[in-house]
Amino acid sequence: MLPIINGESIKELDQEFILSKGILSIDLMEEAASAFVEWFYGIFKDRTIKIYIFCGPGNNGGDGLAIARLLSKMGYPINVLYLMNGKGCSKDFQANFKKLPKNFIATNFENWNRQIDHGSIVIDAIFGVGLSRVLEGAISDLIGELNNAIATRIAIDLPSGLPSDSVTTGQVFHAEHTVTFQFPKLSLLFPEHIQFTGKLHVVDIGIEDQFLQKFSSNTFYIRKEDIFSRHRYFHRFSHKGDFGRVLFIGGAPGKIGALFLSSYAALRSGSGLVSCAPEFEENSSVQIPYNEIMLFQVKSNTDLGNMDAIGIGPGWGTAIDPDYFLSIMVRFNKPMVIDADAINLLAANPFLLKKVPKNSILTPHLKEFERLVGKVSNHAERIEKATSFAIEYNVVVILKGAHTLIALPDGRKLFNSTGNQYMATAGSGDVLTGMITSFLGQGYSPENAAICGVFHHGLAGELASQSKRRGMIASDIIEKIPNTFIELGIE
Repeated sequence: MLPIINGESIKELDQEFILSKGILSIDLMEEAASAFVEWFYGIFKDRTIKIYIFCGPGNNGGDGLAIARLLSKMGYPINVLYLMNGKGCSKDFQANFKKLPKNFIATNFENWNRQIDHGSIVIDAIFGVGLSRVLEGAISDLIGELNNAIATRIAIDLPSGLPSDSVTTGQVFHAEHTVTFQFPKLSLLFPEHIQFTGKLHVVDIGIEDQFLQKFSSNTFYIRKEDIFSRHRYFHRFSHKGDFGRVLFIGGAPGKIGALFLSSYAALRSGSGLVSCAPEFEENSSVQIPYNEIMLFQVKSNTDLGNMDAIGIGPGWGTAIDPDYFLSIMVRFNKPMVIDADAINLLAANPFLLKKVPKNSILTPHLKEFERLVGKVSNHAERIEKATSFAIEYNVVVILKGAHTLIALPDGRKLFNSTGNQYMATAGSGDVLTGMITSFLGQGYSPENAAICGVFHHGLAGELASQSKRRGMIASDIIEKIPNTFIELGIE
C-alpha cells in the first residue's frame, strides 16, 4: 500500500531520494511538473483556454513555473503571476523562473490588474506542504479573489492555506481539482476539507513505494494494485461450503430490507451459503425477495458454531436485550461484523465491548462512531480515536465515508481510494456489511476482509453510478459487485 508521509518528513524524503538517485532537486521538480501536465492534458484538451498560474516564492511556486513552461510549449496561453522573484525565493523557483521563454507573460502580484477571464483556468502554486501558518493580509485577500473567480480552479499538491496533516482554521484556496504528487497528504482526506480539495488526483513522480516505506507513519492509501494479492482463490473442485456459510442477524419489523441487502450483497460477493435471521416471532411470515437466501431462527440455545461468519446489526432496532446480544457473541466466539444497531447497543451497554470477539470488524458511520467514543471536534481527532479504539479492544474499525478509514488493532490506518458521492444512499452501509461478512466467511483474515470489502464496495458504487448518478440506490451497487472482480482480474 502507498504510505502517506506527514508534512514534516516530506522535505527529508525528497532530499534522500535525490541523493539516492544522483539527481538534482530541480530534476525531481521537472518530473512533478511533467506528471501534472500529463494529467492536465488528459482532461483539458482545448488549447485556446486561458490559464492563470499563481506562484509563491517556494518550491510549490517552482512547480508552477515549470508547469507554465511545459504547458506553454504545448500551445496553451499562459499568464504567470508571482509573489516575488530573487531574494527570498527558493533556488529551484529562481532556476525555473530563468527558464521561462523571453516572450513569456509573467507579472508580479502588485502589478496585476486583478482581471481573470470568465471560463479560464486558475492554477494555485502559491504555497504547498511547507506552510505552517494561517494566511493573512494580502495573500489571504488574493486567495479570496481567486475563490470568487468564474473559472476552473486547480491546486498543485495542496490547496494554498491547507496544512498537510491537520484541520485548517484560515483562508484556503477552493480547488475543483487537487493534483498531489506521489501520495495524498493526510489533510486532503478530511471531510471538512472537501470544499478545498475537490476531486483528488494522485500522480506518480517516480518515487518507489519501497523508498516511501522508510518514512511511513503507519498511515497508508489503498490502491487497485493492493487488492489482487489479498484475495483467496478457489479451484474447480471447490464446493459451496468452501465459499463460506454466513449468517445475518437483524431486520426488526419495518427494517427487514437492511437485512436482505446485506444477505444479497454477500451472495454477489461470492458466499456459498447465506442465511438471515430477522427479528420476527415466526419466520414463516417473512417474504424473502431472493430465492438463494435461507431463513434462520436464532434462539437462546441455537448453535452458531457451524457458521463461518456472522454479520449483525442491519435493521436490528434498539429494543434488543443486551444479554441476547452477549449470548450470540459468546456462542459464536469468532471474528464477526458488527454494524448499525449492534454498534448502538455496544455504545449503550459498554460492558458488551469487552465481550466482542477479538479481531471483529465494526463498521460505524460518523454518528454511530461518536456514540461509541464521544463527541469529536474534527476528523484528525476522529482518526486518532478510531485508532485508539481499535488498539484497546483489538478490533478493526471501519469508519465509513469518503476515503473510508480502516483502523487496525496494530495501529495502522488505511484510507480507501474508491467510491463517490452517489453512494450516499439508504442501504449502502448494509451492502458493505454484506460484502465484508462474505469475505470473512470465505476464509479471509479480518484485515483482508475489511480491505477487500471496502475497496470492492467503493468500486461497485463507481461502476453503478456511471449510468445512474444521483439516482443510484443500494441495490444498484450490489448488481455491480461481480463487475468489480472482472475489473480487478479476480477469478
